[in-house]
Amino acid sequence: MNAEELAGRILSRYGSLRALDGVSVAELCRIEGIGKAKAAQLKAAFELGKRLQREDAAKANKSIRMAQDAVDYVAERLGPYLRDARKEFFYIILLDVKNKPLREIEIGKGSVQASIVDPKEIIREASLHSASGVILIHNHPSGVTEPSGEDVRITRAICQSCELVGVRVLDHIIVGKNREDYFSFSRSGLLP
Repeated sequence: MNAEELAGRILSRYGSLRALDGVSVAELCRIEGIGKAKAAQLKAAFELGKRLQREDAAKANKSIRMAQDAVDYVAERLGPYLRDARKEFFYIILLDVKNKPLREIEIGKGSVQASIVDPKEIIREASLHSASGVILIHNHPSGVTEPSGEDVRITRAICQSCELVGVRVLDHIIVGKNREDYFSFSRSGLLP
């Protein structure tokens, strides 16, 4: 079968490029006509697309002034990695004094229902990189972006801890399944 027929078969089997992105190399190898090399090429192509999107967001190097700026930045830089993750991941974006992103750092990962995050780790990273501000980010594998009671509790604890060392928490963003599925603590008035 030619490449177009194989591509059509693969897409019809998984329904979308996003679903295909979530498939493992081993699962791809079970498809007739795809070996390890072709499966690795497909996974590499998806990764290159994500990295291109992240690179474009990094080049903008804009200050994050309001909740929508934070949501847009997260959607471009971390969304492609977090939207379809099967576990919860907790990231921070460190900001300089002008609210320009310095770097993103994975702080913790957990199970399908919970991530593990320690405010001390956030303060340590902010101190190491001389950050003046931080944006908290985590995903909900369920796709539901409404914060849980634990999300609200840990956000308060992180905000209080950061305040003690002079680091501002600009937002806490929960990433859902689709590009438009985000919850901003700042926009919702839930930041202490």
